[in-house]
Amino acid sequence: MEDSKYNATVVGRIEMTPDLIILKVDVDEPRGDFEAGQYTVLGLYGYEERSPNSTEETVPSEDKKLIQRPYSIASSKHQKRQFEFYITQVKSGQLTPRLFNLNVGDRLYVSKRIVGTFKLADTPEGNDIVMIATGTGIAPYISFLRSYITNRPEQKMAVVQGAAEQWDLGYSSELTFLDEGFSNFFYIPTLTDANETWTGYEMWIEDMLEDGVIQKETGIHIDPEQTHFFLCGNPVMVENVTEILRESGYHRHTRKNPGSMHIEEFWS
Repeated sequence: MEDSKYNATVVGRIEMTPDLIILKVDVDEPRGDFEAGQYTVLGLYGYEERSPNSTEETVPSEDKKLIQRPYSIASSKHQKRQFEFYITQVKSGQLTPRLFNLNVGDRLYVSKRIVGTFKLADTPEGNDIVMIATGTGIAPYISFLRSYITNRPEQKMAVVQGAAEQWDLGYSSELTFLDEGFSNFFYIPTLTDANETWTGYEMWIEDMLEDGVIQKETGIHIDPEQTHFFLCGNPVMVENVTEILRESGYHRHTRKNPGSMHIEEFWS
């Protein structure tokens, strides 16, 4: 369409499961500087086809309307032109079934603005970092690690990733590689519905905190003066972990009231 706002091209698509993909796109014009953990907006028009395994839209789309939603960037902050996104399909949604129907070479809209306050750059270099995620909440942490892990060798970093089943652990191969290659990084996955092949933790993230598993595995102390926590994922998990951390003296980080607990509102 002549009035199309599309300004990016799909250059990679990795299907993790039928409802989880890694989407790589090249933007027509390089973006400016951004911080690891920030997000941008993706968009497709309502006339685009939906994925074969989607369901009927809860709210019907308008053909000529650009459907837009925010997504965390998984790429390193040093990337200016190619961006990576980890996306879960909401089968009855407006945008994600259309994103899931994209293939290499297809066009889409990517906002020129990259924004957000969920940034590792806001943490002191002397403090340790614990990143807790479920689902696609892992995406900003991948950007954190790709951007900073080689620059902060004295700072302990840990990713605690919760999922139902093993194939829901997005980026687990990359995280395992980092765990094996960097003495200051720890990867702790946990499943709630594991099969007999799983040899890792089978606990809720909340229980891991209360039972001291994270401190035991990493040597990182749950202390707002020493350790910053980042939370992104299922809202119930975030709420529960927030309450546990508050009991240890944590409060939510804001621009006006800096704290050691950073929370990203979850979208899918």
